[in-house]
Amino acid sequence: MSVSGIGDQGSGIGDFDRATEAAEWLRGHGCGGADVAVVLGSGLGDFADHLGDSFTIQYSDLPHWPAARVIGHAGKLVGGTLRGKQVLALSGRVHAYEGHDMKTVTFAMRAIGRLGVPRVILTNAAGGISPNCSRGALMVIDDHINLMGDNPLVGPNDDRFGLRFPDMSLVYSPRLRAIADEVANEQGAPIQHGVYVAVLGPSYETPAEIRAFRTLGADAVGMSTAPEAIVARHMGMEVLGISCITNAAAGVFPEPLHHEEVMETARQVKGQFIALLEGIIGRL
Repeated sequence: MSVSGIGDQGSGIGDFDRATEAAEWLRGHGCGGADVAVVLGSGLGDFADHLGDSFTIQYSDLPHWPAARVIGHAGKLVGGTLRGKQVLALSGRVHAYEGHDMKTVTFAMRAIGRLGVPRVILTNAAGGISPNCSRGALMVIDDHINLMGDNPLVGPNDDRFGLRFPDMSLVYSPRLRAIADEVANEQGAPIQHGVYVAVLGPSYETPAEIRAFRTLGADAVGMSTAPEAIVARHMGMEVLGISCITNAAAGVFPEPLHHEEVMETARQVKGQFIALLEGIIGRL
């Protein structure tokens, strides 16, 4: 079913109150008590179709919630059950390259945190930099490098969200990363680990930039995830990140990069991706 509600982002109230209003609206429409939220990146939204007893809420119906408009991002929240767990699947996200500020980019994460969801799985489509991260590989994010030129915590800090200077030593939960390894091993599915570098976009990177990122220790590159991970940790949520390597980064091969390639690779690996997520969620 589809649920209707408010769709307003300009009420003039503070960030904490906006996030709280969205969380209370979700709670009032049956979204309270979720065990995990999953943010689904470009072309990865099919996971939401695997939830049982599901309901769908369009982002446009949610209070203050920004609309996802990039191809491959459905712009809906799907709630349901999976392996005995209550799951919220965010099918699509907004990006800074669309012209949004970081508070808008991370609003969904703030609302999920205010809803009391204890952990989040952040997924994305990424370009492979490391030879180990070839097209079609799934990479567990061990750490990230934020080169987006901004941080979602810039500005006055509301202590109700979290500390002014949150520790980022372990952004991505070692416990959840170990669970991902166990599940992949049981499924006989190859899985990589690496460092994700977040850039602003929307243009793909130049070969010179990719060489620089490789020197910095990055294994994959994308245009999302890091801001959400920072905000989730600011609010005390446990974070797991998974990149679907949908293309080789610029300069690895001579062919130009296309968003259609990203979508096609996501379609090809969706079975393995969904099986991995289901296994991880079953162990939470």
